[in-house]
Amino acid sequence: MNPELTDTIIKTLGEARIASPVRKSENGKPECSFQPDEDRVLVEINTEKILEQIRLGIEPASFEKAGPRSHIFFDPSKVRCAIVTCGGLCPGLNDIIRAIVLELTYGYGVRGIYGIRYGLAGFIPEYRYDVVDLTPAEVEDIHGSGGTVLGSSRGPQDIGQIVDCLERMNVGILFTVGGDGTLMASTRICDEIAKRGLKISVVGIPKTIDNDIFMVGRSFGFETAVEMATAAIRTAHTEAVGYPNGIGLVKLMGRHSGFIAAHAALAQQDVNFVLVPEVDFDLEGENGFLKTLETRLLDRGHAVVVAAEGAGQKFFEGENAERDASGNLKLHDIGMFLKSEIASYFDSINMEINLKFIDPSYMIRSHPANSNDNVFCSFLARNAVHAGMAGKTRLLVGYWHDQFVHVPMDASAGKRKRIDPNGRLWMSVQEATGQRSMTNAHKSCE
Repeated sequence: MNPELTDTIIKTLGEARIASPVRKSENGKPECSFQPDEDRVLVEINTEKILEQIRLGIEPASFEKAGPRSHIFFDPSKVRCAIVTCGGLCPGLNDIIRAIVLELTYGYGVRGIYGIRYGLAGFIPEYRYDVVDLTPAEVEDIHGSGGTVLGSSRGPQDIGQIVDCLERMNVGILFTVGGDGTLMASTRICDEIAKRGLKISVVGIPKTIDNDIFMVGRSFGFETAVEMATAAIRTAHTEAVGYPNGIGLVKLMGRHSGFIAAHAALAQQDVNFVLVPEVDFDLEGENGFLKTLETRLLDRGHAVVVAAEGAGQKFFEGENAERDASGNLKLHDIGMFLKSEIASYFDSINMEINLKFIDPSYMIRSHPANSNDNVFCSFLARNAVHAGMAGKTRLLVGYWHDQFVHVPMDASAGKRKRIDPNGRLWMSVQEATGQRSMTNAHKSCE
């Protein structure tokens, strides 16, 4: 990733004048260290690049550190907050909701906390979805369950009606939990809020199981997804070695970025082929996937193939393109396609194979978060609360160089983090699998 940012300034609703109630002792003194706005995290950490910027008189870009501020903008006794979860399910959504509610309640003393049902559709009157009053008692045990207790939905909604609803409910802080589409919708909500001159903070918590949000080093649910994906790979490997010329084919999440497939292959090093959207491959030809798979079977008698859902979409060019409710291009099923192509190829050369296809996607998406993601969700959510109460807006809470930071929504929305085919991660995958280029145009350096 080559971040090129010119503006990392975080917008605020106004001067924060109220002394923070966070962690006050009996004598009224704070028990925790407050985070000053001046503490920042460099975007670029390459020494040579930083020195070059300084030589040119350019101040290196940096992010504001997340954390509680000594003074806040909103009066905790009067502010009302809303939480909305959008898009596909992901491990950790309930953890995020729970941690936001607990921090608002016990950290700041906020009592008016609302849950918006079924994503952005919950703001629209015609759907008639009830609003949920979120209290510590309501969220006490939800982190043990997958999905989101608020429900979710996809698709655009009228921004004007969303802000109308926020006004009617007298909401001061809106927490939006979602992926790139939600971030883009959040920026439009911010635009409408600014247009009306309202004092409403919008704080995003980036959610993508694919770990592909730009300028965010890690997203919640990703570790759980990798952990469960490795279990699917173990199953595929067991099936593959249990039969002559056994092939275990696993399809994993990853519409545009293959991070889950790459990390799972490294975590469970029984994988021989990793197919991701960022790296081209051919099916036919001397260097193509099918011939390379044949060679692997002749050498070792079994193979495990992991394919990200967005891999190999070039094979469907010319077919009807459909879009989902959010406007995303519907991907063709690379798993079923590969299953059919592999079976046809080996049938054509009269070579018997035993092919097992595994797609654990929905089992992974709806699973509760593991312990590491539990902790990560707590940090993200609590830092989102600190930002919102301080009157900061149009930001998302990110994780950058092992620090929680405030990332302007505009720096991330509409962009995507992807695997660098020449980077360290993909090189490690190649080293672990023995995989080489599977294109016929040219051979990679070996």
